[in-house]
Amino acid sequence: MHAAALAPRHDAVAEPRGAHVIVVGNEKGGAGKSTVAMHLIVALLKMGRRVGAIDLDLRQRTLSRYVENRVQYCARLNQALPMPQIADVRGSIARDLDLAEAEEGALFTGALKRLSETCQFIVVDAPGTNTFLSREAHATADTLITPLNDSFIDFDLLGDVDPETHEVVRPSFYASLIWESRKRKAQDQRAPIDWVVMRNRVAPGRIESKNKQRVGDALHALSGRVGFRLAPGFSERVIFRELFPQGLTLLDVADARADDLKMAHLAARQEVRDLLIVLKLPGLEGLPLQF
Repeated sequence: MHAAALAPRHDAVAEPRGAHVIVVGNEKGGAGKSTVAMHLIVALLKMGRRVGAIDLDLRQRTLSRYVENRVQYCARLNQALPMPQIADVRGSIARDLDLAEAEEGALFTGALKRLSETCQFIVVDAPGTNTFLSREAHATADTLITPLNDSFIDFDLLGDVDPETHEVVRPSFYASLIWESRKRKAQDQRAPIDWVVMRNRVAPGRIESKNKQRVGDALHALSGRVGFRLAPGFSERVIFRELFPQGLTLLDVADARADDLKMAHLAARQEVRDLLIVLKLPGLEGLPLQF
């Protein structure tokens, strides 16, 4: 277990909040966290919910750039698209580690509090590294979504696998971080963290079908041991990257003219619908998915 997971707690984070906090996180880049976060944001907006967003990847700022591109697209074409409320969190420049963490913790807590006053959901895009702000975010999650590439390279975040039998030997470092986050959440707020792992960027067809089966078996075996639920993920699609400069998601292009985009839209929309069904977010039970 990382010693960083036992960093000093900041009691301000334990303040009660009205919004349901959804954290999209893991400790590895390239798993599609920001794509998942943005599609989830737009899906909730299209469901008529007020949504806030916090980007804690202070270096890459992919989610922030996504929303900025969306704003510019609407201004350029004089169109109106549903928008989340954004709360910025800066990294501290203090040299003293305790002072820096106290400052960042206060900024994050303030952002949560401000968004909770007007939003029903807050989506937090966590960085792909074990930072102080990432640990703070995980400890405040009501729902934690961990996108995972469909390979044992990414599975190593969750558990160690026997190289011969492919059986799970023990939970790994990220699972240990979630265990600490759950203990902290229970102590601070007397509330659980619903952890959902989604197999993301899945290759189409029967590509590497044996490896996919082994990864699936390992995930099912580990889910009961460390306490996560499995959700279907998003397929690997070039269109995700092509829409990013415009700030669009495939939920925004239902009226696309190109046949290939229509097919991608229909499939991606169903993937987002399937994810929302598995998440079982409060206030959405039994409602039609309006996208």
